[in-house]
Amino acid sequence: MIKSTFFTGQPIFNQVLSFIPRSLVNTISRAHKADRYCKRFGTYEHLVTMLYGVFNNCTSLREVSTGMLAWDQRIKHLGINHHSRRSTISDANNRRKEAVFGAIYKELLSRYSGLLSDSRLSSRFRKLYIIDSTTVTLFSEVLRGTGLVNHNGKRKGGVKVHTVIRSDQDVPDMIRFSEAKSNDAQFLKQVKLPEGSVIVFDKGYPDYKSYNRFTSEKVSWITRLRKRTVYKKIKGRAVDKKYAELGILSDTEVMLGNHHHKTAVKVRARLIRYKEPQTKKEFEFLTNNQRLSPLTVANYYKKRWQIELLFKRLKQNFPLKYFLGDSENAIKIQIWCVLIADLLLKIIKKGSSSKMSFSNLASLVRLHLMTYMSLSAFLKAPEKELINRLKNSPPQNNLPSLFPT
Repeated sequence: MIKSTFFTGQPIFNQVLSFIPRSLVNTISRAHKADRYCKRFGTYEHLVTMLYGVFNNCTSLREVSTGMLAWDQRIKHLGINHHSRRSTISDANNRRKEAVFGAIYKELLSRYSGLLSDSRLSSRFRKLYIIDSTTVTLFSEVLRGTGLVNHNGKRKGGVKVHTVIRSDQDVPDMIRFSEAKSNDAQFLKQVKLPEGSVIVFDKGYPDYKSYNRFTSEKVSWITRLRKRTVYKKIKGRAVDKKYAELGILSDTEVMLGNHHHKTAVKVRARLIRYKEPQTKKEFEFLTNNQRLSPLTVANYYKKRWQIELLFKRLKQNFPLKYFLGDSENAIKIQIWCVLIADLLLKIIKKGSSSKMSFSNLASLVRLHLMTYMSLSAFLKAPEKELINRLKNSPPQNNLPSLFPT
């Protein structure tokens, strides 16, 4: 009898998880004492279980538990011999600290940082960092949300995910969580960047002390002018004709801050007025960098849209509407696992020659999560690989019909 190759190799899920060294997870687990008093459902088992739920877009613990039980034999390749029930997963989500999963994400990002960097970008964009936040609405009042109060007097909960990304990597470089009602400007105090970096953020971060700190640390910042910002003009700067033709209206040195109070924090900056040639819409940019051309400042700010696309990618391709726990810790664990899943798919996409979109990649991995075939070959030509798989499949015996015909 000819041996079939139908069940050779490992399922796609196992191949995706191969980018997470088990030794790395065990090291982080020991450092955080995450497996203390834990008999069978350790940090690695917890991570694999949550990633299964994330890739499959599971909306309940029952879907996760029964799904993993259904694929018992295929998951044994990972060395997981114990399949936990809903109560075990729920207890682990409440007990094991979310910082453990945050540490796993940071170590994986550090490990694959070189692979993620986009060499096609100009060298000036490789030190560009973008800051923004997105709010994940919760159905339970776990974290205080924003918006109108419901008819029952309660407000939906919400967690705000503060994010810093490196433009050349397109994945979160720094993550912090807070209640949805919290002020974005508080996050700016925690941001530390290498000398020579450029940081871009929108008008929601009016923290003058952080602006001055960035200047002292030789970090350039770029933002937009708020309508109620108080400033004093110092002197105008000449605008070259070529920049004027490309939309630069003016370039002025200003002093930000209230000048009626001696103790008020003041910031020396440049105010650049720019008119978008296509839309004819005017923008006013602020920066502490005195050397950059005004057009370069405008182009830097245009890159801020990249972080909005990141938030859209996460919310469209991963489960951030339904959570597998009601506690604050469980919600943060699931968000960290979504970020880990996103990072793994970005690594796989960068390492392959496939030109398919990220959404197509995420969908194909979800649909064929437990299929036995080569992931690299599948990404190059999905239809061809599936056809070859069918050709190599063993013949199926005709099963008896339930009803006579």
